[in-house]
Amino acid sequence: MLQGLDLSPLAIVLIMFGGLLIGVLLGYPLFFSLGSVALLVGLMTLGPAVFKILHLRVLGMLYNYTFLAVPLFVFMGIMVEKSGAAEKLYDGLLLTFGGLRGGLAIGTILMGTVLAACVGVVAASVTTMALIAAPTMLKRGYSKELVSGSVCAGGTLGILIPPSIMLVIYGPMAQISVGKLFMAAFMPGFLLSALYILYIVVVCFLRPHMAPALPEAERAVPLSTKLSALAKGLLPPMFIILAVLGSIFFGIATPTEAAAVGGVAATLLAVVYRRFSMKMLKDTSRDTLRIGAMAMAVGLGASMFTGVFLRLGGGDAVSALILGAPGGKWGIFALIMFMIFILGMFIDWIGILFVMIPLVSPIGEALGFDALWFAMMLCINLQMSFLTPPFAYAIFYLKGLAPPEWGIDTGHIIRGVIPFVILIMVGMVLCIIFPDIILWLPHLMIKF
Repeated sequence: MLQGLDLSPLAIVLIMFGGLLIGVLLGYPLFFSLGSVALLVGLMTLGPAVFKILHLRVLGMLYNYTFLAVPLFVFMGIMVEKSGAAEKLYDGLLLTFGGLRGGLAIGTILMGTVLAACVGVVAASVTTMALIAAPTMLKRGYSKELVSGSVCAGGTLGILIPPSIMLVIYGPMAQISVGKLFMAAFMPGFLLSALYILYIVVVCFLRPHMAPALPEAERAVPLSTKLSALAKGLLPPMFIILAVLGSIFFGIATPTEAAAVGGVAATLLAVVYRRFSMKMLKDTSRDTLRIGAMAMAVGLGASMFTGVFLRLGGGDAVSALILGAPGGKWGIFALIMFMIFILGMFIDWIGILFVMIPLVSPIGEALGFDALWFAMMLCINLQMSFLTPPFAYAIFYLKGLAPPEWGIDTGHIIRGVIPFVILIMVGMVLCIIFPDIILWLPHLMIKF
């Protein structure tokens, strides 16, 4: 066996990232590609000593208290999905906004925004919205592109708006309070939601055929009925949001404790809606185990990868390459954002977090960027990874759920999500120009 092989830091970068890309393109699971590359390169260069590095990295993850929030938030999200709250919420939004041109698409985005603050799991959000909102819009003659874009973009808000699994993972890695990350993510998440709605309003005004108006009979609903349906749809999710995020904002509970509270609240919601059963609890627990184990497996593989990569000097080589970019601090920032964007097309967001955050966070700090603002810019960027082919999970979820009678193909979905990808870029520019969009709420939290 080759061991003790002397490789330059640049060679380490090329070999390890090249090996990772080859593994992903060949179809191997991401955690397997990450762990295999780390093990093989480590054995060739460090010999048996690599096992000590890998052992310490694995223990570091397993003993991290904050990571316990991941399966708890996943359980909460899946329980909310199965409780029936989403159907009641959409019914209320349908009555309230259905009379507007494009109102069903607007309601879909609003539904995604509310679900984002209750679910936090993109697969669950996109699946729920696809099954509830897409058939309703298609039945009323909405453009397939607008339907696809609304469902995918609205469904992916859950990866940014708290309680986001991404933020729970990001915090410990960058040594930033998860509670502060939660507060920092609200305004950018609402900003994206507002941009999506504004786009729908404008495009439906310019191209009325994309969203035909509802028949007069469906619009002739008393205001009191609309408000009652909206309140019934909104109040239960608001109960969960306040239980989880309110306890964090006021310092009553840590994110991990709040996740447990959210799980209990979501279960109570299912009981109130008479959806709870032992079979539902079993299915929810099984799905939680599957998603949580997947996240942990990717995290362990990525932790092994970064451990070997940093030990062999790859981090210094990447830092030197990035810091050598023209344009000063903003040129370097633009390069980092571009790298994250490109990686998002090929690698799962969890892998990007575990691999890239240890490399770019020190660079952001060295450049003088606010750590919370820098972290949130990376997270907003990762929103696009769910919408940018070839490995766009939101597109895959919708395509996999769409029956032939919908007539939605991959081309419809890709054309539908492109405007929303551009809107995310617009949102990032606004957060650069007005950093208080990110920082205002965390600063307010500190005062309490």
